[in-house]
Amino acid sequence: MGTGARPFIFAWHFLTTIPLSRTHHEPTAPELAASMAWYPVVGLLLGGGLILADVGLTAILSPIVVNVLLVVMLVLLTRGLHQDGLADTLDGLAGGHTPMERLSIMRDPRIGAIGATGLFLSLILRYAGLMALPIESRLPVLLCMPAMGRWAMVTLAWISPYARTEGGLAAPFLTHLSWRHVSVSTIVLAVGLIGSFGTTGTFLILMAGILVVLVGWSAYRRWFRGITGDTLGATNEVIEILFLLLVPLLFR
Repeated sequence: MGTGARPFIFAWHFLTTIPLSRTHHEPTAPELAASMAWYPVVGLLLGGGLILADVGLTAILSPIVVNVLLVVMLVLLTRGLHQDGLADTLDGLAGGHTPMERLSIMRDPRIGAIGATGLFLSLILRYAGLMALPIESRLPVLLCMPAMGRWAMVTLAWISPYARTEGGLAAPFLTHLSWRHVSVSTIVLAVGLIGSFGTTGTFLILMAGILVVLVGWSAYRRWFRGITGDTLGATNEVIEILFLLLVPLLFR
């Protein structure tokens, strides 16, 4: 699974814009795979940052402004990596009729009308979900939401083939990804969920998450013949938004 702090640093640098070290570079393929086991840890740390920002900003700003700033903060901290993946995936689906055509469109750095619309709607849904969060579930949801999305990326990457035969950004991460990495990421997520939602809530959330991942696995195989870095980013967005919108139902 990789030794030392290097895999965590690689995961942190890939998923966030905050530098931890300038000395760890040129990771090997096994280290990139091992870094994915740390994705939910990075997610929980991002969630902790959201909580700190929420508590601090709520003391001086209105809830409407705070929720907008939380969305902006999460996008900035992750350099819009997953939003870009969502937009590219939607553009590929809208403009291509075959897997090859869709993958080719997704290579285009320009964003299309469908991608822009989907991106806008995803941000609106995030904002609406934050506005609708009950007080009692707000902090647990903020903590676990980023971890849930990153766990879904790891799990989907493990069970799916890579779509591009010529390789791509995600290919080195997936070459040595194993069930051990997925198990570690699942345990980390489960610990965070149990502390936030209890055992029963954790079971329900994980079952729902697995269901969404399996739907994504089937859809991506049909649409693209597998996954890419863009589809993993899109999966993170979908899972986070669903988590934000649906998990508060557990508190009713």
